[in-house]
Amino acid sequence: MIKNMISENIFNWKKNEVYHDIIDSLIAALEAKDNYTKGHSQRVADMTYYVAKLLGIRRQSLEDIHMAAHMHDIGKIGVPDIILNKTTPLNSSEWNTIRTHPQIGYDILFKSRRLNNIAKIVLHHHERWDGEGYPSRLCAEDIPLGSRIIAICDSIDAMTSKRPYREPLTVNECRIEILKNEGKMFDPEIIKCVDKNWERIMAECFTAVQ
Repeated sequence: MIKNMISENIFNWKKNEVYHDIIDSLIAALEAKDNYTKGHSQRVADMTYYVAKLLGIRRQSLEDIHMAAHMHDIGKIGVPDIILNKTTPLNSSEWNTIRTHPQIGYDILFKSRRLNNIAKIVLHHHERWDGEGYPSRLCAEDIPLGSRIIAICDSIDAMTSKRPYREPLTVNECRIEILKNEGKMFDPEIIKCVDKNWERIMAECFTAVQ
C-alpha cells in the first residue's frame, strides 16, 4: 500500500511538472507580445501560492490555484498588441477589449480536460466580492476561491509595478488601498489573512520594480 502511494505521488509530481512546463511555454509566448506581462505572471503566481498556503489550501487544490495564477493573463494573447503595449491610459473601448481576456483565457484552457478547473479560476479572476466585476458579475463565495486569491495578488503586483502612464504605489500605499477594498473588491477573510501576514508576504514575494 505504501509503495502504491509513493508511486502515485511520483506520478502526480511528474504530471504537474509537465503541466508547469507547458504553462511556462504559453507564458513565454504571451510575454513576447506584452511587455508588462514580463515577470508579472510569475510574481502573481508566487504570491498566490504563498497566500493559498497561509489559508490552509493543500495538495491538488493548491497546485490548481498556483497554475491558474501563472496563467491568469493568458487570454491577453487574443488582445491586439496596440492595446497591450499602449503607453497612455486606455479609453473605454480599449478597456472593453482588455476585459475580454478572462473569457479568451478560459476558452484556451478549457480545451484541455485536465485544465478545466484551472480554466474556471482564470475566467473569474476579475470578479469582485460586491458583484461589480467581470465577466459574470459573480459575488461573494460564488466566485471560486482561487479566483478570489488571485484577484488580491494581481492587484498588489499591478499597484506596485511601474507603468508608462503612472508611477507605482509604495508597499504601504498599496496596503492601504487593499484594505479600503475589503468587502468591496476583495474577500474579507482573505484580506484579513493578507493583512495579518503582510510583512511576511512582502518579504517572500514582493519583487516588483519600484
